[in-house]
Amino acid sequence: MAKQSKKMTFAVDDYIVYPKHGVGRITEIEAQEIAGLKLELYVIRFEKERMTLRVPINKAEGSGMRRLSNESTMQQAFTTLKGKAKVKRTMWSRRAQEYEAKINSGDLVSIAEVVRDLHRGDDQPEQSYSERQIYEAALGRLAREVAAVEDIDEAAAITRLEKELAA
Repeated sequence: MAKQSKKMTFAVDDYIVYPKHGVGRITEIEAQEIAGLKLELYVIRFEKERMTLRVPINKAEGSGMRRLSNESTMQQAFTTLKGKAKVKRTMWSRRAQEYEAKINSGDLVSIAEVVRDLHRGDDQPEQSYSERQIYEAALGRLAREVAAVEDIDEAAAITRLEKELAA
């Protein structure tokens, strides 16, 4: 059993990262009775997806929900972006599954790896439709967290990330 002091607590208006959905904001904490049990839930709003998610407070940590990345994790993600792309020579379907798993892990550095590996410079061949879809998903997820951490809008975050990739 986890110690109470170690338990993560979030407050209304906190920005959080939920692995499968990215950056959201806690709009309220509500109590509901479900099947005779009283539950306290975080109500999380994901603006980009126009979606609201309710996560039981006692399940938040187990679901992978976390605070926004700190400065050192951000730096690590930017360092990863500048690295050399590591594209495995496996079938695209297998790589696509691995990329999707990294995006849905909610780990900022893993998402940065996907962006780095799928980024195409102007001098490189065109991406396939599915590569482009996964790249856009990873770039958007990364940009939303950068935007939330640096308090800028998503478009500015994408511009910043693309400059890092081109450098």
